[in-house]
Order: sequence, then C-alpha cells, then structure tokens
Amino acid sequence: MDQKGLRDLEAKCIQDEAPPCQATCPLHVDVRGILAALGQGDFLTGRAIFVKSVPFPGIISRICDEPCRGVCHRGKIGDTIAIRALEQACLPLDTARPPVKPLPARGKRVAVIGGGLSGLTAAFDLARKGYSVALIEAADQLGGRIWDVLETTLPRALIAQDLAVLAGLDVDVQLETTPDIEAMCTAYDAVYLATGQAKVTVDPVTYATDRPNLFAGGSLLRDNWSPITSMSDGRRAAISIDRYLQNVSLTASRSNEGAYETKLYTNTAGIKLETAVSLPATGYSPDEAIAEAQRCIQCQCLECVKVCEYLQEYGSYPRQYVRKVYNNLSIVMGERHANQFINSCATCGLCAAVCPTNFDMGAVCKSARGVMVQQKRMPPSAHEFALRDMAFSNSDKFALSRNQPGTTTSEYVFFPGCQLAGSSPGQVTAVYDYLQATLSGGVGLMLGCCGAPADWAGRSDLRDEALAQFQASYEVLGRPKVVLACSSCLQTFKAQLPEVELVSLYTVLAEKGLPETAVLTPTDAIAIHDPCTTRYETAVQDSVRHLVDQLGYEVEELPRSRETTTCCGFGGLMVYANRDLAKKVVARRIAESPADYVTYCAVCRDYFAAQGKPTRHLLDLIFGSTTNGERGPGFSQKHENRARLKRQLLQERWSETVNGQEEYTSIRLNLSDEVLAVMEDRLILVEDVQQVIAFAERSGQKLLSPQSGHFLAQYRPNAVTYWVEYLPDGDGAGDGYTVFNAYSHRMDVGEGKRP
Repeated sequence: MDQKGLRDLEAKCIQDEAPPCQATCPLHVDVRGILAALGQGDFLTGRAIFVKSVPFPGIISRICDEPCRGVCHRGKIGDTIAIRALEQACLPLDTARPPVKPLPARGKRVAVIGGGLSGLTAAFDLARKGYSVALIEAADQLGGRIWDVLETTLPRALIAQDLAVLAGLDVDVQLETTPDIEAMCTAYDAVYLATGQAKVTVDPVTYATDRPNLFAGGSLLRDNWSPITSMSDGRRAAISIDRYLQNVSLTASRSNEGAYETKLYTNTAGIKLETAVSLPATGYSPDEAIAEAQRCIQCQCLECVKVCEYLQEYGSYPRQYVRKVYNNLSIVMGERHANQFINSCATCGLCAAVCPTNFDMGAVCKSARGVMVQQKRMPPSAHEFALRDMAFSNSDKFALSRNQPGTTTSEYVFFPGCQLAGSSPGQVTAVYDYLQATLSGGVGLMLGCCGAPADWAGRSDLRDEALAQFQASYEVLGRPKVVLACSSCLQTFKAQLPEVELVSLYTVLAEKGLPETAVLTPTDAIAIHDPCTTRYETAVQDSVRHLVDQLGYEVEELPRSRETTTCCGFGGLMVYANRDLAKKVVARRIAESPADYVTYCAVCRDYFAAQGKPTRHLLDLIFGSTTNGERGPGFSQKHENRARLKRQLLQERWSETVNGQEEYTSIRLNLSDEVLAVMEDRLILVEDVQQVIAFAERSGQKLLSPQSGHFLAQYRPNAVTYWVEYLPDGDGAGDGYTVFNAYSHRMDVGEGKRP
C-alpha cells in the first residue's frame, strides 16, 4: 500500500465527514460538539466550541437564519433541534468575550469597506492574522442590517459587547466615511468591498474581481440577506486576501468552503421519536437547554462498528485503522504493535456489506497479512495450528480422489471439505450415497482442504499448493462438476479456480428433493444462521430455507442474516489470533435469539454448540446426527475422524487398505476429561502428546519432578514446543501412559530480530 492507496482507502471511510448541521452551516460551526457538551451540562465547553468558530457569537446566536436546522436528522423522527436557541443558552448577556491574540504583524495594509457582518468578519479574521486593517463605514455605527433587528431579539448591549473585540486588534475603524475605491486600491495592499453597492464582477469561489487587489462579497453576491452567510463571505474573502498577499494560489484546496452537502451517512432506524422542548420567549433555562441538547442524535456513521465486534474491540473505525495498518507495515526496525490487530479480523466482509461506500476492512487486513508474510514479519505462532491442520487434511492421512466405485469417469465429484469430515464423518458417507443415487453420470469423491486457512493467513504459497493438489486430482477425474458442502470451499474455488464448474450441495438437495430417510419435524421453530462465506450466495440461502421449510420447521430470521450475516468467530482464523475476541463474537451471535440454531457450516455449528447454544447442521436435520445440537468432537477427534473416514471409505467402497501409520500413534494414552479439556483449549492434539512421549522414552530426555514424582518432557516437531507431564502405566511400555498436563510455547525467536 503506497501513500496514494492509503489516502484513497481513508477517503472511503466517511466517519470523519461533518454532520449535516455543520456542513450546511456556512461557517461550519461544530453544532454536534456544542450539543454533546450541553447535553452533559457542560456549558463552558459548549461556549468555547461556539466562540472558536464564530467571530461575533452573541450577535449570530440571536439572529442566525439557521440553515443547519433545515437538515437536522432529528427531524426525521420528531422535531428538529432548536440549535440557535441552544447556542444562545451558551452565551448569557453578561458573558465576557475573551481577548483575541493576533499573530505578529505582517507589514501589509488591508482596507475593508462596509461595516456589516461580512465586512466585520473579514476585518476580524485579517487583523487576527497580523494584517493592519482599516474598517470603513459610511454610517455612524458598525453593524449594518443588524440594527434593523428588534432589540428584544438582539439587545444593543450585546452588539456593543461583541464588537468590542475589535479594540484589541489592529483595526482602524473609520465611521461616516465614503471612500474612493480606486484610491483605496492604490493606497492599500488589498481591499475588500462589502457594501453591496458597487458594480463589479466577482468570482464566487475566491471573491476576486477584475482588479488584482480588489475583492468583494456580501450582498454583492446574493439578493436575500443571510446573517450567517454574510459572515461566511467575509471569512472566505479574508482567506483569499491572505493568500493573495502571500503570493500563493487563490483556488487550491478550496473545496467545502461555505455550505456544502456532507457525505456522512447516519442511520436513524430504531431512534425514538421525540418532540422539542418548548422554547420560552426569554430562551431556554439551563435545565431546558440540557434536555433539548440531549435530543441530538449525534450524527455519525459507524455502521460497520455497530455490527462488528472486532471493529469495536480496538475502539476506533476503518479510516484510523487503515492508517494503523499502513504504519505497521512501514516499520523497518522496532515493535509492530498492530500485528494482532491485523490478524484478528474475520475478513468476513460484513463491514463492506453495511458500509455506504462498501469499505472492506477485511480485504485490507487480508492484504496486510500477505505483506507481513513477504516481509518475514508474520509471527509463526499466529496461524501455525490452522496451517498444520490444513497440512494434515491434504496429507495421505486424509486426502483422497476416486471415481464412483465401479466406474472410470465422473460427471460430478463430491468435495465435502475438511471440517464436515472432521465433525460429522457419517454425514459425508450419507451425502455421498445420496448423490450417487440421485445424480447421473457417476459421482466421484475427493477428500482434502481447499486452502482457505492458508488464504486467510496470507500464505498464498500454501494456498496455491492446496489448489494445485486439488486441480491435479480434478483433471484426472475428467474435470467433473464439483458438488460442495462447505461455503468456504465454494468461495475459495470461485476466486482462485474460476474455470471449475461448482454447485452447492444445498442447491442439489433443493432441486432433487430430500431423501426418503429425512425426518420431518412439523412443529419446531428454528433460527437460521447463514455462514459469512455465503454472504452473497442468494441461491444457496434460498435453497437452505426451502429445505428447512420442507422439513417442517418454522423459520426465524436472525437480525443479521443473508447479506448482513455475521461470522462465528472462526473466519479469517480469528480464533487462533485472538481467542478472547472470538469468544465475544460467538457470544454476541448466539444471544440474538432464544430459538435453536441451524446452519450449513460445520465450523459454525461446532463453535455455537461449544458455547452451549443448541445448534444443528442442516445435514443433521436431513441425515440425522449423534450430537443432537450439543458440543461436537474436539480437534484431536476431528483428525482421527478424517483419517478413519478415509480408511473406511477405501475399505468399504473401493476395497482398498491404508497403510503407513506413524510409529508414535501406537502409544496408548490415558487422558482424563479435565486434561482433554486443557489440551483442547491450548490447541494440543493427542498426536502431539504421543510424539513428546515417544521422543522422551526413546531418547531418555525427560525430567523427574521430586514433588510430584511425574516425568516432564518436551519436544519441538515444528514451530511449537510441547511439554507433557506423564507417568508410564504398569511396568512396561506397552501398558500405556497417564497424562497429567500438557502445554506449549507457540513462538519463534530469531537471532538478532523480533518476529
């Protein structure tokens, strides 16, 4: 990501855009900030924010024509906010205006002709910037049209109080003076004409005229008087005069000056309708002002943050996160503090689905992971377990490719994926039997992993290896249509192998009909969780709902479903990079409905059920299940299930046998439920423990604890060092081993560098 790419991404996030009230205000008063302060009873802060934007706050708080109020989103759900009245509440009549300290003198002289709001503002801004200003007014007092406002609305004492600020600046006020404009342009370095009487051509952006040092604004530009726009004209003219006197461009970076339409999106759904607090003739009391300010909905976007536990976790929003990622990737020496942040994203695309500009933080994180891998800065421990699990699934222990028994060609091939085979191997055989009986032309079978874990981990090399392995077998089978049970496989193959014809198992089931063995349950209500990798797979989603309906269930849609469905906490390998965050993601999702859940992703089913939420896979409803919606097998059992499934299929369907078991797998272990739970939590497989004990017993490298009398041994078969506390059972090695504890170190510290 270069600087331009960074800026383009930052620009897609609209959270920092101004709210409508501020954008529509020609002076861009931070109305949202003022009302937030008042809503908390902090009138001093509210006043400070207001005074910072407005040169004559007392005057404008009484006579402003409030263009901000016309665009207030509160008006969609009640009365608009009484903004001017709240600004007035910040400024009681006896409020002293703090002195303004100008910048050092610049040695340039500017004449401002006209003492109305436009001229007053230009004189104020230019004097504050260090220019010597002559403010020339034909009348006997400054203010222009403001004197036409009733004193009950605009007290004269308040006018005098606001205009007194000019006394502390280098402003020479000349009343009852009618100047010669030509002479003034010669005598002064620049002139601002704000009388509304001269006939000159004015540039509406820069306020420049056809004479180089003459600028004009105010009533010259419009027929209807707007107090706040007049002040904006003076400010914008002062900017141009300052640029002119500094010999810089008058036109560069002038966007969004004056009133403009903001890009900020604010969702008002679910906000309670409220009417305005009644406004007394004397203005709001402090308590009334607080109550009215609290009606402000504090317009902002944050649509992605509202629905994503990950974006909430780190306390900010995509525009700032992108900068954080960029800075992390740019570090040459030193700590990379955003590594976990980058690796914790589920890359599920929900943020893009709800974002008005389709900003995809997941794509940013996924790309960043690839860069980290290329830079050799990816912590090896971040995705080690998932990548090792993928390697197992594509090894000889599980990988398989065969035509339908008794055939030499396949019109279709069933690819169940690694997770369904690990969680519910019986369903793989049941589905395969169904497909053979339903589809004509022969249905082959392929077992393995699509490479999605490597893709999520930024390991495009390992992903491509997995895809190449799949493609080689696919070619041997004659390039059949691929029937997929896993939506992650579907997305991976669609993105990486577009030439392969894919079809979802659930579309096949919906089109061909349920098997006769399907159990119909005509009364139960069930909530459907769409896997995040089916976000834009409308046909698959429709097929699933059709099947659930056919089974006799009453379907409940979760608040976030279909295109806006949420991740279960496994996507993007979040669960391995940030387990605490993944638990929050799961907890949030399963709390959305009291109904039992049904899903069509094995991982989603397992993660929800593991947290106590009764959850069934759609195939559980069709083909039956032994888990009954409860916790499924652990990591070690899933490995064994895959290996056993391959052996069983080869023996029973193709009359083949599988050889080549590793020597350590013959070691018998006695594992209590408590130890198994510890191993599951720490991502330690049974085969890891077997390897440690095999190495210790073979090499004699083990320690004896005098306190417990147990052996302690360690072994490092890959990037992880495993430790096991154990004792042999009985007198001989064949009696097995009792394991008391197991733990691991998932780190790789290189000499002279940090991961």
